[in-house]
Amino acid sequence: MMLEELRTRIDSIDDELARLFKRRMEIVSQIADEKAKTVLPVKSAGREREILHRVTGITGSELENYTKTLFSTIFDLSRNYQEYRLRGGKSALRKQIEKAAEETDKSFPSKAVVACQGVEGAYSQQVCDRLFSLPQIMYFSRFEGVFQAVESGMCRYGILPIENSSAGSVTEVYDLMVKYKFYIVRSLKLKIEHVLLAKPGVKLEDITEIVSHEQALDQCSDFLRAHPHIKATVFLNTAAAAQYVAQSGRSDIAAISSANCADIYGLSIISDNVQNSDHNYTRFICISKKMEIYPGSNKISFMSSVPHKPGSLYSLLSKFSTRGLNLCKIESRPIPGKDFEFVFYFDVEAPVDSEETLDVLSLLESDPFFVFLGGYTEVF
Repeated sequence: MMLEELRTRIDSIDDELARLFKRRMEIVSQIADEKAKTVLPVKSAGREREILHRVTGITGSELENYTKTLFSTIFDLSRNYQEYRLRGGKSALRKQIEKAAEETDKSFPSKAVVACQGVEGAYSQQVCDRLFSLPQIMYFSRFEGVFQAVESGMCRYGILPIENSSAGSVTEVYDLMVKYKFYIVRSLKLKIEHVLLAKPGVKLEDITEIVSHEQALDQCSDFLRAHPHIKATVFLNTAAAAQYVAQSGRSDIAAISSANCADIYGLSIISDNVQNSDHNYTRFICISKKMEIYPGSNKISFMSSVPHKPGSLYSLLSKFSTRGLNLCKIESRPIPGKDFEFVFYFDVEAPVDSEETLDVLSLLESDPFFVFLGGYTEVF
């Protein structure tokens, strides 16, 4: 009975807290209206410090950190609500998204000039053929070439790998995202099944060197560890590695690549499924120079940098959690030339045309470093 009585008291306090929170947010709304008249900033660091000093004095030293956490959360929610009242529905980005959705064709194109890294047989080419029924593919030796081809208008679209289920993120692509202006218009998860390719007649015991892309070598690390006498050499692309093996005069070299490359380059499969896991998927993005938002787009990506101080990242994340939007990926990369400062990349599962999504993007647009990377659909 004692426990039930205590829970009843807690329920009564919770009800009172909810009523007080509602009253506080109503006043916050009024403050936002006043700030709109005087163009005052949303955050008042000095006032927040004063409140923390006062309320921690009330709760005492034992609860000091708990009180600080509670009221810091309340401050963050209050700022979010003020920003919503001040900027909701007035964002230039919101208008740009709505315009793109209105002007984009209702169905994804079947024909296009598409930039891919590598050569014929590359996994990027397989993704391209999945997304487009009649693509005209232009190949580039490096990922940067794909970005440049899209930004210059040489190609309408570009295909890039960004993460693998076992080897992690393709950091080179993430680092290049800062340099170029682009939008994601589609993404695709491709099941990756690596095989070991060599010239006809060559056996596994003949191999002294294996060539492949760095990510593919990482994804096949168990196989490589099982054959420590074989040298692993990094190549620009898995298909380019297969092409190199085919054109070499050596019979002691093999490539980790896709089975497709066996037919393309006249090679034989001497060992199949050499990846560490059968559940091996790589996520690719399709980028364009122009923002294109197709019907049913249910994922958004953006990048942002936050101040290097406690609570900054939480403040950004809370904007999504308070609206029930699911952040499904966060990737951090160092900002070149700045010590211990990072740019964060975010993927959010959310319909790009929903009020909640547009509201939070409107709030983020005012951040010093915020780049909207697109609203799109992910296919499998």
